[in-house]
Amino acid sequence: MRLKSIQKCQPGDTLARSIFSENGTVLVGAGVELTQRMIERLKNKNISSLYIQDKRTDDIMVENVISESTRRAAMSIIHEAFRSVNDFPQKWQQIFSDKAFGRRLSQVMAAVADELGASRSAMNLLADACAFDNYIFTHSFNVALYSTALAIKTGCSDKDVLEISIGGMLHDIGKIHIPDTILKKPGSLTAEEYELMKKHTEIGFEMLRRQDDIPLLAAHCAFQHHERWDGSGYPRQLKKEEIHPFGRLMAVADVFDALTSRRVYRPGMLPHEAMEILFSGSDRLFDQKYVEALRDTIALYPIGLSVTLNTGAAGVIVDSNKGMPSRPIIRILVDEDGQELAQPYECDLSKKLSLMITSCDDLV
Repeated sequence: MRLKSIQKCQPGDTLARSIFSENGTVLVGAGVELTQRMIERLKNKNISSLYIQDKRTDDIMVENVISESTRRAAMSIIHEAFRSVNDFPQKWQQIFSDKAFGRRLSQVMAAVADELGASRSAMNLLADACAFDNYIFTHSFNVALYSTALAIKTGCSDKDVLEISIGGMLHDIGKIHIPDTILKKPGSLTAEEYELMKKHTEIGFEMLRRQDDIPLLAAHCAFQHHERWDGSGYPRQLKKEEIHPFGRLMAVADVFDALTSRRVYRPGMLPHEAMEILFSGSDRLFDQKYVEALRDTIALYPIGLSVTLNTGAAGVIVDSNKGMPSRPIIRILVDEDGQELAQPYECDLSKKLSLMITSCDDLV
């Protein structure tokens, strides 16, 4: 399979991996042949790239770091919670005080943590395409995954991992009370709009902090995920260790997903590009400990991505080196002279230090 920009997909291309809806159900299954109408609909659903069947790379497999059933359950519960609060804002206390909701959320996120902890593969961010109308749903799920993986990577206790996981799912719940005209504005926010947007951290904290079945530290994830190491964040301009470790961790997960996600006002970055942004802010905006942990947890170059080397040879990423995320394994399909190889071969960049990736396929 190969990872292909939705802009380059053509009628007749066959999906190699399923596309999910924002509530976790399968929208289009693997093996379906795309039509022009389907491609246009997927563009409108904010899909930026797809895994497509390809004869020379059909043996390439992408391991799921969590199972389809767990993913579906997690996406479903966050979709249900946000929709309920959005549709009945005056009843949000009743929704979050429902003990059944708290138990279900804890059970689902415990399953997410267990599966992430058992996986030995780097997280491939583009493995599962998700069509969405509301960015907050998918963003909340992704931040929950990244923050859970970071908690595990940095040696948090099982209790802390679960609380961080729940905090990741609910960190942006306060945005339910921010007008869509601000959340979905394609241009820059005015000073007044930005001040209102910043209120989502305090709103989310107030929504969660008194709920018996929501951990108090999960509420602090909502409160502090926009605080910054140098004190330039909000809502309280906390600095360094004044910020709770959960807040520092959540900030890295939140910004990383924001950078790699397609938005109405800009395309998403590839993982290695987003990591460069995070490292440029290490020990200034972010706690470097968590930036380094994220680098060692994700696949900087997603499997199936087309890349070109400094020699001019080109190929497809087939695997990640978890200890050296910037040095993946590549199947070389085109030689230095631009000629397609009759017999492709694999090149491990961790063993070929003179070789460098100079460009990647455009997935926007």
